[in-house]
Amino acid sequence: MALSDLTLAECWAYRPDLVVPEDLDAFWERTLRVDAPVEATYEPVDTGLTQIRTWSVTVAGYGGEQVHGWLHLPTNATGPLPCVVEYLGYGRGRGLPHEKLFWASAGFAHLIMDSRGQGWSAAPGDTADPHRYPAGTVPGFLTRGVTSPEDFYYRRLITDAVRFAQAAREHPAVDPDRVVVTGISQGGGLSLAVAALSPGVAAAMPDVPFLCDFPRAVQVAGQGPYGEVAEYLALYRGQSSQVFRTLSYVDAAVLAPGATAPALFSIAMMDATCPPSTCFAAYHRYGGDKEVRVYEFNDHEGGEAHHQLEQLAWLHKLFGR
Repeated sequence: MALSDLTLAECWAYRPDLVVPEDLDAFWERTLRVDAPVEATYEPVDTGLTQIRTWSVTVAGYGGEQVHGWLHLPTNATGPLPCVVEYLGYGRGRGLPHEKLFWASAGFAHLIMDSRGQGWSAAPGDTADPHRYPAGTVPGFLTRGVTSPEDFYYRRLITDAVRFAQAAREHPAVDPDRVVVTGISQGGGLSLAVAALSPGVAAAMPDVPFLCDFPRAVQVAGQGPYGEVAEYLALYRGQSSQVFRTLSYVDAAVLAPGATAPALFSIAMMDATCPPSTCFAAYHRYGGDKEVRVYEFNDHEGGEAHHQLEQLAWLHKLFGR
């Protein structure tokens, strides 16, 4: 591995002048303003485990469409718990109910959101994305409806994520004032978007976040989903302005100034999938108190289990546990 982006000193200085749509706030207010309740349902799951209880979750996401997930609670916990809401990386589904137990083992409620239409990479998913797309998309999700903010796939996925955070705050086992959003890569970008769009969130922990600073990311990412946009624009040469306008509505670096909750970022300096400069763009623009852990010699895996311990210590300090 080697540096494929800016140096750490250059990343600290990198503050791009990103284009913010004039109707950004109105677009998301309109998108998230629904009369229907979250309508979360919880079905107990027998995992065979004795120290953690699990439920299969269904939440009414974008357009009332069913989005699935898992809820884990420590068996012997008493009183309303702080809750970690986790969003998944690109291509991953919610997987099997016993796969992600770290946060419940640490005494937190843990709500995991399936990603609509995804689940072909490492962990299967259970949530359909019933929307049709015009001809001309390339494989993946970054070009599904990318010529229109109204039709774009990530408008729906971010809405699902906001509604999962809301469902967590309404669960009787959860302290609504201690709901944290987190995720790796795509999940990190979603956690930033939710922190900006859902004022009830208490903290955010974006880990090597995707969906940040699209204009630069599409040009410099050496691998991964950003290449889908480059591939699309190589075919549809006249749509660059239209495509980047759509992307700006879901760009976590564009949305980040709207966040007020404290945040703990992680950034990997040899990340060829989510270039570190793009993650720093979101970090610099983030509106709340923030800290960052930089992993200078890691690719997109970032800090992995080492960073989980950083997150746990940070939350203990934040919540006084």
